[in-house]
Amino acid sequence: MAENNEKTTMSRRRFIKNSSYVAGGAIGGGVLGTVLGRNLLNDNQGTAPEESSGDSSQNFNRALMYFTREKDFNILSQATERIFPDDDNGPGAIALGVPFFIDHQLAGAYGHNDREYMQGPFYPGSDFQGYQTRLKRHEVFDVGIQAMDRESQKEFDASFEELEGEQQDQILKKLQDGDVKLKGVTSSTFFELLRSATIEGAYSDPLYGGNGNMEGWMMKEFPGNYMSYIDEIDEEEFITKEPKALRAHISTQ
Repeated sequence: MAENNEKTTMSRRRFIKNSSYVAGGAIGGGVLGTVLGRNLLNDNQGTAPEESSGDSSQNFNRALMYFTREKDFNILSQATERIFPDDDNGPGAIALGVPFFIDHQLAGAYGHNDREYMQGPFYPGSDFQGYQTRLKRHEVFDVGIQAMDRESQKEFDASFEELEGEQQDQILKKLQDGDVKLKGVTSSTFFELLRSATIEGAYSDPLYGGNGNMEGWMMKEFPGNYMSYIDEIDEEEFITKEPKALRAHISTQ
Protein backbone atom coordinates (compact mmCIF):
# COMPACT_ATOMS: atom_id res chain seq x y z
CA MET A 1 0.00 0.00 0.00
CA ALA A 2 2.83 2.41 0.87
CA GLU A 3 4.47 1.62 -2.46
CA ASN A 4 1.25 2.40 -4.34
CA ASN A 5 0.85 5.69 -2.47
CA GLU A 6 4.40 6.63 -3.36
CA LYS A 7 3.78 5.88 -7.03
CA THR A 8 0.59 7.96 -6.96
CA THR A 9 2.38 10.90 -5.37
CA MET A 10 5.19 10.71 -7.90
CA SER A 11 2.76 10.50 -10.81
CA ARG A 12 0.97 13.58 -9.58
CA ARG A 13 4.20 15.48 -9.23
CA ARG A 14 5.28 14.39 -12.69
CA PHE A 15 1.94 15.51 -14.13
CA ILE A 16 2.26 18.90 -12.48
CA LYS A 17 5.82 19.29 -13.70
CA ASN A 18 5.05 18.22 -17.25
CA SER A 19 2.05 20.51 -17.44
CA SER A 20 4.01 23.51 -16.12
CA TYR A 21 1.74 24.13 -13.14
CA VAL A 22 2.85 26.84 -10.76
CA ALA A 23 0.62 27.17 -7.74
CA GLY A 24 2.93 29.54 -5.92
CA GLY A 25 1.99 33.19 -5.83
CA ALA A 26 -1.24 32.61 -7.70
CA ILE A 27 -4.33 33.82 -5.92
CA GLY A 28 -4.63 35.41 -2.51
CA GLY A 29 -8.30 36.22 -2.53
CA GLY A 30 -11.65 35.17 -3.98
CA VAL A 31 -11.00 36.46 -7.50
CA LEU A 32 -13.90 34.64 -9.09
CA GLY A 33 -16.52 35.18 -6.42
CA THR A 34 -17.98 38.64 -6.63
CA VAL A 35 -21.63 38.08 -5.80
CA LEU A 36 -21.69 34.92 -3.70
CA GLY A 37 -21.00 36.54 -0.36
CA ARG A 38 -24.65 37.06 0.43
CA ASN A 39 -25.29 33.34 -0.15
CA LEU A 40 -22.45 32.12 2.03
CA LEU A 41 -22.75 34.52 4.93
CA ASN A 42 -25.71 32.57 6.26
CA ASP A 43 -24.16 29.70 8.19
CA ASN A 44 -27.54 28.05 8.62
CA GLN A 45 -28.02 27.24 4.94
CA GLY A 46 -26.16 24.28 3.49
CA THR A 47 -23.14 24.39 5.75
CA ALA A 48 -21.29 21.75 7.69
CA PRO A 49 -18.25 21.80 9.96
CA GLU A 50 -14.96 21.49 8.12
CA GLU A 51 -13.44 18.09 8.85
CA SER A 52 -9.80 18.92 8.11
CA SER A 53 -7.41 20.05 10.82
CA GLY A 54 -7.52 23.62 12.04
CA ASP A 55 -10.12 25.80 13.67
CA SER A 56 -13.14 23.51 13.87
CA SER A 57 -15.34 26.44 14.93
CA GLN A 58 -15.28 27.76 11.37
CA ASN A 59 -17.99 26.48 9.04
CA PHE A 60 -17.54 26.41 5.29
CA ASN A 61 -20.21 25.82 2.69
CA ARG A 62 -20.37 22.19 1.58
CA ALA A 63 -23.74 22.20 -0.22
CA LEU A 64 -23.98 21.92 -4.01
CA MET A 65 -25.43 24.95 -5.72
CA TYR A 66 -24.91 24.11 -9.39
CA PHE A 67 -24.30 20.41 -10.05
CA THR A 68 -27.35 18.16 -10.04
CA ARG A 69 -25.58 14.91 -10.97
CA GLU A 70 -23.30 13.40 -8.33
CA LYS A 71 -21.22 11.72 -11.03
CA ASP A 72 -20.38 15.04 -12.69
CA PHE A 73 -19.32 16.52 -9.36
CA ASN A 74 -17.20 13.45 -8.59
CA ILE A 75 -15.44 13.73 -11.95
CA LEU A 76 -14.75 17.39 -11.29
CA SER A 77 -13.43 16.53 -7.83
CA GLN A 78 -11.04 13.89 -9.13
CA ALA A 79 -9.75 16.24 -11.83
CA THR A 80 -9.04 19.05 -9.36
CA GLU A 81 -7.19 16.63 -7.08
CA ARG A 82 -4.87 15.65 -9.94
CA ILE A 83 -4.14 19.31 -10.60
CA PHE A 84 -3.68 20.22 -6.91
CA PRO A 85 -2.78 16.96 -5.14
CA ASP A 86 -2.37 16.16 -1.49
CA ASP A 87 1.33 15.86 -0.65
CA ASP A 88 3.88 16.59 2.07
CA ASN A 89 3.17 20.31 1.79
CA GLY A 90 -0.46 20.01 2.79
CA PRO A 91 -3.97 18.95 1.72
CA GLY A 92 -5.09 18.63 -1.88
CA ALA A 93 -8.01 20.16 -3.74
CA ILE A 94 -10.70 17.86 -2.35
CA ALA A 95 -9.72 18.35 1.29
CA LEU A 96 -9.54 22.11 0.73
CA GLY A 97 -13.08 22.15 -0.69
CA VAL A 98 -12.03 23.29 -4.17
CA PRO A 99 -14.79 21.31 -5.96
CA PHE A 100 -17.41 23.15 -3.87
CA PHE A 101 -15.74 26.47 -4.63
CA ILE A 102 -16.03 25.76 -8.35
CA ASP A 103 -19.62 24.57 -7.96
CA HIS A 104 -20.56 27.82 -6.24
CA GLN A 105 -18.79 29.93 -8.85
CA LEU A 106 -20.57 28.16 -11.71
CA ALA A 107 -23.90 28.92 -10.02
CA GLY A 108 -23.09 32.63 -9.79
CA ALA A 109 -21.86 35.55 -11.87
CA TYR A 110 -18.66 33.82 -12.98
CA GLY A 111 -20.49 30.77 -14.34
CA HIS A 112 -23.07 32.85 -16.21
CA ASN A 113 -20.64 35.50 -17.52
CA ASP A 114 -22.68 38.30 -15.97
CA ARG A 115 -21.83 41.76 -17.28
CA GLU A 116 -19.43 40.33 -19.87
CA TYR A 117 -19.52 40.86 -23.61
CA MET A 118 -20.78 37.59 -25.08
CA GLN A 119 -21.32 38.45 -28.77
CA GLY A 120 -19.18 37.33 -31.71
CA PRO A 121 -16.76 36.88 -33.26
CA PHE A 122 -16.02 33.66 -31.46
CA TYR A 123 -13.13 31.21 -31.62
CA PRO A 124 -10.96 30.38 -33.38
CA GLY A 125 -9.42 33.80 -32.85
CA SER A 126 -5.89 34.94 -32.28
CA ASP A 127 -3.83 33.85 -29.28
CA PHE A 128 -4.33 37.32 -27.83
CA GLN A 129 -8.12 37.29 -27.71
CA GLY A 130 -8.53 35.12 -24.64
CA TYR A 131 -11.93 33.60 -23.92
CA GLN A 132 -13.53 33.05 -27.35
CA THR A 133 -16.70 30.97 -27.22
CA ARG A 134 -20.44 31.59 -27.26
CA LEU A 135 -20.76 29.17 -24.34
CA LYS A 136 -21.02 30.51 -20.84
CA ARG A 137 -18.50 29.16 -18.35
CA HIS A 138 -20.94 26.80 -16.67
CA GLU A 139 -21.68 25.36 -20.12
CA VAL A 140 -17.97 24.99 -20.84
CA PHE A 141 -17.58 22.99 -17.63
CA ASP A 142 -20.60 20.87 -18.54
CA VAL A 143 -19.26 19.86 -21.95
CA GLY A 144 -15.72 19.52 -20.56
CA ILE A 145 -16.72 17.13 -17.79
CA GLN A 146 -18.80 15.09 -20.23
CA ALA A 147 -15.84 14.94 -22.61
CA MET A 148 -13.53 13.77 -19.80
CA ASP A 149 -15.80 10.87 -19.04
CA ARG A 150 -16.39 10.08 -22.72
CA GLU A 151 -12.64 10.06 -23.41
CA SER A 152 -12.06 7.84 -20.37
CA GLN A 153 -14.59 5.31 -21.64
CA LYS A 154 -12.95 5.42 -25.06
CA GLU A 155 -9.38 5.00 -23.81
CA PHE A 156 -9.81 2.80 -20.74
CA ASP A 157 -13.38 1.47 -20.87
CA ALA A 158 -14.14 3.06 -17.50
CA SER A 159 -15.47 6.32 -16.08
CA PHE A 160 -12.95 9.05 -15.27
CA GLU A 161 -13.68 8.73 -11.56
CA GLU A 162 -12.78 5.01 -11.71
CA LEU A 163 -9.38 5.45 -13.38
CA GLU A 164 -5.99 5.21 -11.74
CA GLY A 165 -4.17 8.47 -11.17
CA GLU A 166 -1.79 8.15 -14.12
CA GLN A 167 -4.70 7.29 -16.41
CA GLN A 168 -6.55 10.40 -15.26
CA ASP A 169 -3.40 12.40 -15.99
CA GLN A 170 -3.39 11.09 -19.55
CA ILE A 171 -6.95 12.29 -20.09
CA LEU A 172 -6.21 15.70 -18.60
CA LYS A 173 -3.05 16.03 -20.69
CA LYS A 174 -5.07 15.36 -23.87
CA LEU A 175 -7.49 18.10 -22.85
CA GLN A 176 -4.65 20.50 -22.17
CA ASP A 177 -3.08 19.79 -25.56
CA GLY A 178 -6.38 20.40 -27.36
CA ASP A 179 -6.59 16.79 -28.54
CA VAL A 180 -10.17 16.19 -27.35
CA LYS A 181 -13.04 17.47 -29.47
CA LEU A 182 -15.64 19.50 -27.56
CA LYS A 183 -18.77 21.13 -28.92
CA GLY A 184 -18.52 24.91 -28.99
CA VAL A 185 -15.15 25.28 -27.29
CA THR A 186 -11.62 23.88 -27.46
CA SER A 187 -10.56 21.36 -24.85
CA SER A 188 -7.51 23.48 -24.03
CA THR A 189 -9.82 26.41 -23.16
CA PHE A 190 -11.79 24.17 -20.81
CA PHE A 191 -8.61 22.85 -19.24
CA GLU A 192 -7.25 26.34 -18.59
CA LEU A 193 -10.54 27.35 -16.94
CA LEU A 194 -10.44 24.19 -14.81
CA ARG A 195 -6.82 24.73 -13.82
CA SER A 196 -7.34 28.42 -12.96
CA ALA A 197 -10.49 27.73 -10.95
CA THR A 198 -8.71 24.93 -9.05
CA ILE A 199 -5.84 27.18 -7.99
CA GLU A 200 -8.20 30.03 -7.12
CA GLY A 201 -10.30 27.68 -5.00
CA ALA A 202 -7.23 26.53 -3.10
CA TYR A 203 -6.20 30.08 -2.19
CA SER A 204 -9.46 32.05 -2.12
CA ASP A 205 -11.01 33.28 1.08
CA PRO A 206 -12.88 30.42 2.82
CA LEU A 207 -16.05 32.50 2.48
CA TYR A 208 -16.33 31.19 -1.09
CA GLY A 209 -16.22 27.50 -0.18
CA GLY A 210 -12.57 26.60 -0.82
CA ASN A 211 -9.34 26.96 1.17
CA GLY A 212 -10.83 24.91 4.01
CA ASN A 213 -9.72 26.13 7.44
CA MET A 214 -7.36 28.50 5.59
CA GLU A 215 -4.94 25.61 5.06
CA GLY A 216 -4.16 26.85 1.55
CA TRP A 217 -2.97 30.10 3.10
CA MET A 218 -1.07 28.22 5.80
CA MET A 219 0.93 26.38 3.14
CA LYS A 220 1.96 29.78 1.73
CA GLU A 221 2.30 31.46 5.14
CA PHE A 222 -0.15 34.04 3.82
CA PRO A 223 -1.77 36.08 6.62
CA GLY A 224 -5.14 36.40 4.93
CA ASN A 225 -7.40 39.38 5.55
CA TYR A 226 -6.26 41.89 8.17
CA MET A 227 -7.78 45.36 8.28
CA SER A 228 -4.40 46.97 8.90
CA TYR A 229 -0.84 46.33 10.04
CA ILE A 230 -0.40 49.64 11.83
CA ASP A 231 0.71 47.99 15.07
CA GLU A 232 3.48 46.06 13.34
CA ILE A 233 4.58 48.35 10.52
CA ASP A 234 7.54 49.78 12.41
CA GLU A 235 8.83 46.42 13.63
CA GLU A 236 12.26 45.51 12.30
CA GLU A 237 11.90 41.74 12.71
CA PHE A 238 9.76 39.59 10.46
CA ILE A 239 6.37 38.94 12.02
CA THR A 240 4.47 35.71 11.56
CA LYS A 241 0.70 36.08 11.89
CA GLU A 242 -2.05 33.50 12.04
CA PRO A 243 -4.26 33.77 8.94
CA LYS A 244 -7.54 35.59 9.25
CA ALA A 245 -10.53 35.17 6.92
CA LEU A 246 -13.20 37.67 5.90
CA ARG A 247 -15.66 35.89 8.13
CA ALA A 248 -13.66 37.06 11.16
CA HIS A 249 -14.83 40.62 10.49
CA ILE A 250 -18.52 39.75 10.43
CA SER A 251 -20.44 40.84 13.50
CA THR A 252 -22.32 38.00 15.23
CA GLN A 253 -24.72 40.41 16.95
